[in-house]
Amino acid sequence: MIRRWWRAYRGSRLGTRLALGLGVLSLVVFAVVGTVLTTYMREYLERQLADQMKLVQVVQSKDAAAHGTVERKPYYGWYTAVYDVSGGSADLRTPAEVPADSGALAALARTMARSDEDLTRTVRIGGHGPYLLRACEVEPGVVLVSAAPLGDVEDTVEQLITVQVVVFGLALAALVVFGRRMLRRGLKPLSDMASTAHGIASHDLTESAARLSLRADGRDGGQEVAELRTAFNTMLEHIDASLAVRARAEQRLRRFVADASHELRTPLMSVRGYADLFQYAPANAPGERERHLARLRAEAARMGTLLDDLLLLARLDADEVEAPLRWEEADLAELVRQAAEAFRAARPDRPLTVTVASGPQAPLLRLDPQRIRQVLDNLLTNAAVHTPPGTKVSVTVSGAPGTARVSVADTGPGVPAADRDRIFDRFYRVDKARSRDRGGSGLGLSVAASLVRAHGGTIALADEPGATVFTVTLPAGHR
Repeated sequence: MIRRWWRAYRGSRLGTRLALGLGVLSLVVFAVVGTVLTTYMREYLERQLADQMKLVQVVQSKDAAAHGTVERKPYYGWYTAVYDVSGGSADLRTPAEVPADSGALAALARTMARSDEDLTRTVRIGGHGPYLLRACEVEPGVVLVSAAPLGDVEDTVEQLITVQVVVFGLALAALVVFGRRMLRRGLKPLSDMASTAHGIASHDLTESAARLSLRADGRDGGQEVAELRTAFNTMLEHIDASLAVRARAEQRLRRFVADASHELRTPLMSVRGYADLFQYAPANAPGERERHLARLRAEAARMGTLLDDLLLLARLDADEVEAPLRWEEADLAELVRQAAEAFRAARPDRPLTVTVASGPQAPLLRLDPQRIRQVLDNLLTNAAVHTPPGTKVSVTVSGAPGTARVSVADTGPGVPAADRDRIFDRFYRVDKARSRDRGGSGLGLSVAASLVRAHGGTIALADEPGATVFTVTLPAGHR
């Protein structure tokens, strides 16, 4: 039975267990307080009665010394007797007021004959209930014994116990009821946290996110619960942020896979189509054959470039900085000049100007020259692809203590406002109808942005009518 109750107690809610524990503790405290108070009251009343008997015996001793006995009893229900104890026995002098069973009085008189101090005893006499006996020596060999009933004392003590039981019982019930309410209110934040945790465990993310409005203000549950709630809310915010990041990552991954599959399908279909052409005789003519082989090489090169970009982006996303980047000290201005020369050679119809601003700057930066050159080539190619022939393109190199900037600007039509926020997204094209022969795969700006971030820098677009400016900012001492 006890074991079953103990299992039921351990399986109950924390508030119920605390309320029961508080009730048991209060019951123990009330029992100890009641016992101490009752014992003290009993001893106090008996001590008061003994003092009263002492004063009465002073008068009775004088009466016994003068007349040999005490003929009157002072109070109703009291007994008084005088004993001769000189012969070793207790002989009762008469007249005396003693109960039918006076053995206890005679025994106390005989004990008094061997004592130098007054004696007090509590005994039960026949059917009269408890009595307080007190013995004193009147003269040598003569002992006075008085007996006072303890019924009033017992009645007072019983009433005290009754009052204590009633008062302590009401106090205990009120303490359990109101204490349980207070505990329930104080533990409500824990219940809310448990409900939120259950929501997370059941993948009810909407409800869990709504419960993130819980905030620890230190008013409910005390400082400890407030600290726990703050930690719990912080954990939920991290979980919510992680779930949001994961959801965005999954969405990007699905879009990325779909776009990559679409981009790879086109060159693969072209390669397959040109390969099928070689089965026909007209395609084996020298002129046609060279043209088809050139197209095959172009599509293969395009697919290789696309795969290289995808691999680079995947490695950058995985924070494999050591693998794709080879760090060394390089002159950023010299890298800009090399990129400009390659751009002029490939696109002679595009006027390009390079400006290196004077002033304090870091001539040598710690970076990966090949990847920064790739960033510059992508930005220049982007300026050429999205502008009509003859559009002016300019590159400006400037510096400040701790940073270096490269700005690539063109005077083309600019980027529409609706596309600016997604200009660095992978496979995103401003001109959805642009052919792949004229444009790229939509990875150029995304690769550039990822490489700049891998260097600890930033890339930004400043666009206004008549001018499009991409600004790359690199730190001087990154890594």
